[in-house]
Amino acid sequence: MAKSSKAEAPDFEAALKELESIVATLEKGDLNLDAALKHFERGIALTRRCQTALKQAELKVEMLVEKDGQARLTPFDAKDE
Repeated sequence: MAKSSKAEAPDFEAALKELESIVATLEKGDLNLDAALKHFERGIALTRRCQTALKQAELKVEMLVEKDGQARLTPFDAKDE
């Protein structure tokens, strides 16, 4: 069975680490245009992957919150801790 591109996608932490590395490399400013564009494209892909992972985690948190035995969607608010 062939692996899908989703199965090969890095997990959130690995994607974030790679994204940080790409940003640092781009900030140095010593890449030629072609290399900079390739890094930028990879950074965009990683950003989208991270955003998707965060949205999925947010949805899971919302689904797990229950009150009075009834599931209800409640947005996470860090200041409530």
